Amino acid sequence: MSERGERTASTNWTPTWAFGRAVLLTGLLLVAAVMLGRVDLIVLAVPFALGTAYALRSRPVDLPQVWLSADEGHLVEGGAMAGTVTVGNPGAAPYDVAVLRTRVSPWLRVERAGLAGSAVVGSGRAAGTGQPTVADRPFVTSVAPDTAVDLELAGTALRWGRHPLGPAGARVAAAQGLLVSRAVIVEPVRSKVYPKTEPFEAVEVMPRAAGLVGAHHSRRPGEGGELAGVRVFAPGDRLRRIDWRVSLRARQLHVAATLSDRDAEVVVLLDVLAEAGRSGGVTGTASVLDTTVRAAAAIAEHYLHRGDRVALLEYGPSARRLRPATGRRQYLTVLEWLLDVKAQSSPHEPYDQVFGPHLLSADALVVVLTPLLEERSAQMLARLARSGRFVVAVDTLPADLSPPTDRGWAEVAYRLWRLDRDTMIAQLREHGVPVVPWAGAGSLDQVLRDVARLATAPRVGGR
Repeated sequence: MSERGERTASTNWTPTWAFGRAVLLTGLLLVAAVMLGRVDLIVLAVPFALGTAYALRSRPVDLPQVWLSADEGHLVEGGAMAGTVTVGNPGAAPYDVAVLRTRVSPWLRVERAGLAGSAVVGSGRAAGTGQPTVADRPFVTSVAPDTAVDLELAGTALRWGRHPLGPAGARVAAAQGLLVSRAVIVEPVRSKVYPKTEPFEAVEVMPRAAGLVGAHHSRRPGEGGELAGVRVFAPGDRLRRIDWRVSLRARQLHVAATLSDRDAEVVVLLDVLAEAGRSGGVTGTASVLDTTVRAAAAIAEHYLHRGDRVALLEYGPSARRLRPATGRRQYLTVLEWLLDVKAQSSPHEPYDQVFGPHLLSADALVVVLTPLLEERSAQMLARLARSGRFVVAVDTLPADLSPPTDRGWAEVAYRLWRLDRDTMIAQLREHGVPVVPWAGAGSLDQVLRDVARLATAPRVGGR
């Protein structure tokens, strides 16, 4: 072994207390034997010296290798999660004891953990609703030369988001417990948990179609399925459109005229200026962000399945935006985009940097998911309505939001705040902004029916 290799090995591996006791006891016995002239003390020291030398005959040089991996499948809230912590022995000396310990996000509840191919000493779990917790007990195993042992973690994903699995660490003992390695730590990996799509169905038509092809009937003639009448054949008409019954009666070719089927653009706007409520995961209570993200996923899935174009916007300081598109690829992009949603308070008005003519189409249906906890959110809704866009506000504030339990005027202040918020919602409705609470399937049916009726109504004064 070179000098550099010996220096590295001495840094990576340190003697244990057992090694120190063996050397100390051997030295004391030999010194006493020389000073007292007793041969029996030398006989007692020989087993300690030979045992230590025999254990150190194959000293490890390389540190253990640790890998951390998570299941990369399409993991949804409430689904089964899986992860693996692997410790490997790249050297020729066996590891007598390898101790593994990993940190797990509180939203990844580990229900079962075991070392593949080896015995497990103790058990571990990682669950909770606070800060990330460490497994209660370490996992212990032995690792043969040129092999690896996997610690398999299995459990349930409790909430959407990017949750860390790790960091994980390993420390091993070799040479029959005389040498111990320094701790090897591996960086955590992020496990993507997509929001659970709540059931949503809107059977009403869109207020105004914007694209060229799609599932919504428009008033513009074109290739569609809605019959608009019969007219005289003109150059460019398709032969399959000829109405032979009318043509034979009129002795001139006539074709069936249809209305074009057009797609619509849906903009889902997420108000992230404030958060309220406490998230209990997929089986517990829902916070504002939980309701917002799950409702956005459901609305996007519904309209993308119908062939419409869906865009996402954030009303907040970061002003994130997802361009409008259609298809399954856009749906997967929407789910990925929603994983990074987080509440961001800002003292500035984010309206000007979020909205503009180049961002919001005049024909788009804007679905605003907002808890209406800030006056700026109500002002934003009023501006959108005054600009002539079709706006629907979805109230994401939890219905079971508990009032504060502090003494004094807390309960009275909460009641006053509730009254002020109800007044704000009433004023928005007077401005033509419908406000409905999110209730899953059919939440927007009545509202979309009213919006579609207003869009097709004749305008007063030619405006």
